[in-house]
Amino acid sequence: MIFLYRYCRMLEEGSFRGRTADFVFMFLFGGFLMTLFGLFASLFFLGQAFTIMLVYVWSRRNPYIRMNFFGLLNFQAPFLPWVLMGFSLLLGNSIIIDLLGIAVGHIYYFLEDVFPNQPGGKKLLLTPNFLKMVFDTPEEDPNYNPLPEDRVPGKGQRN
Repeated sequence: MIFLYRYCRMLEEGSFRGRTADFVFMFLFGGFLMTLFGLFASLFFLGQAFTIMLVYVWSRRNPYIRMNFFGLLNFQAPFLPWVLMGFSLLLGNSIIIDLLGIAVGHIYYFLEDVFPNQPGGKKLLLTPNFLKMVFDTPEEDPNYNPLPEDRVPGKGQRN
């Protein structure tokens, strides 16, 4: 839960600042792919995979941040999902769920950040307009003239 909170917050305040609809779309896209892949692999508890997906996307978007794992291992952020997977392996857990989260995170990262910047590439993941209408604040019209009772005193108008 701490990883989910921490990396979700850092993504929302960092690369998704002011883009709440895109953040929700990442959740929906990742959840859909994980559910689809999870059905084929007979995996039904995908919370850890979702957390690893968020960690993967955050780590790829912050490649120069130095990390420290239990004071023993120093590395840069893009290696964090792999370090967590190795730790999970050391604890005797199956790494299939971690690999699923890394795979879905990589698919999202590639389609959102890598492919559009390639020659001939284009943005394939487009946030639906209904999500933007629900979650994003509308842009202010510079030509909008509020009614006299809605005007804020001191904003260029006289009372």
